[in-house]
Amino acid sequence: MGLVWIVASRYLRSKRRLSFITLVSLLASGGVFVGVAALTIVLSVMNGFEDQVQRRIAGTNAHVAVLSADDRPVLPSDTLLAKVQAAAPGSAVAPFVYGKVMVASRSSVDGMVLKGVDPAGEARVTDIMEHLTPSGHPLDGGDLPGIGLGEELAVRLRVAVGDVIIISLPTEEPGGIFGGVPRVKRLRVGSIFRSGLYEYDSSFGIVRIETAQSFFALDRAVTGFELRIRDMFQARETAHAIETKLGPDYRVTNWIDLNRNLFAWMKIEKTVMFTILILIVLVATVNIVSSLVMLVLEKRRDIGVLRTMGVTPHGIMRIFLLQGTLVGLAGTGLGLLVGWGVSFVLGRYKLLHLPGEIYFIDTLPVKIEWTDFALVAAAATALCFVASLYPAWRAARLAPVESIRYE
Repeated sequence: MGLVWIVASRYLRSKRRLSFITLVSLLASGGVFVGVAALTIVLSVMNGFEDQVQRRIAGTNAHVAVLSADDRPVLPSDTLLAKVQAAAPGSAVAPFVYGKVMVASRSSVDGMVLKGVDPAGEARVTDIMEHLTPSGHPLDGGDLPGIGLGEELAVRLRVAVGDVIIISLPTEEPGGIFGGVPRVKRLRVGSIFRSGLYEYDSSFGIVRIETAQSFFALDRAVTGFELRIRDMFQARETAHAIETKLGPDYRVTNWIDLNRNLFAWMKIEKTVMFTILILIVLVATVNIVSSLVMLVLEKRRDIGVLRTMGVTPHGIMRIFLLQGTLVGLAGTGLGLLVGWGVSFVLGRYKLLHLPGEIYFIDTLPVKIEWTDFALVAAAATALCFVASLYPAWRAARLAPVESIRYE
């Protein structure tokens, strides 16, 4: 191995009779460098977007929700809460009321999801209370019950903080849904929130749980309970444990299953981007093949001398394999270093800004995953090694006498 290393490194440093070979080798190493750097930067940015989306979804929605199996209201009890806490120790639990209503302002009519929460409890299970502005008492409306509206919904209704809106719900009293008198309630907009999730900002209204219970005629009952667990990525396992503990009368949802289509799409997108960008490295390996083939022709007499000195064909093959791999490693190492540096700077100093009205974040998110860097390094090195196989095999097949006589 010492001889292989010495000869391969000498071939890398020696001056070539054909300067074109040196140029092709530099292009090969440079192509690997560009491909690896681009791939690591893009993967870091995509990891950042995925992390931000997950945290926004898991922050705006509870990690786990406990509902009745037939979607009927749930009557809170110490026994029920004790079972939930036993199945998910250390989790925060809060009740909520949930229902769809019609909402009308002076200028517009729309549909809305009305969610009733206990402000103190909701602050422990979601981040929605942090988005309500102005702070202080965002769900107080003074002379009327207050409501917090999503920013997009408020724009469609053309209302601002302090305006009055009316929510209504058809009833099933005698006379039919359209024949009965609908439930109607006047609310004052106490705050407007922007969670960063369009679905939430365009269709949700937040009120105190007492207001929602009174409007939906639930008395003390609630729609269900929300939970925030210690590890949000264990939501599936926790939901299954709670469902097993509570029995068939209850169903338990979790934020991962509710958004599985989005996460599946993001995973496919990341895989496709990796495949496309690794093609840059693949193109660079073609240059490695070219440079090594030309180097074998240039060093043909040297190969013959080495063979007469006792170097086996396997040893000759290892020399050129090592040389091609070193060219790839040089580009890979520099690409990883530059990719890490650019990703770190973008994540640390927020140099690239995004339009906030289009994206839910104002700066380009970056998250460096060392597993991605290791995968890119392994893939690039493997491609360079495979590209070196054919030239090394051709060098090993050269006959010693014919090689020495070669001019």
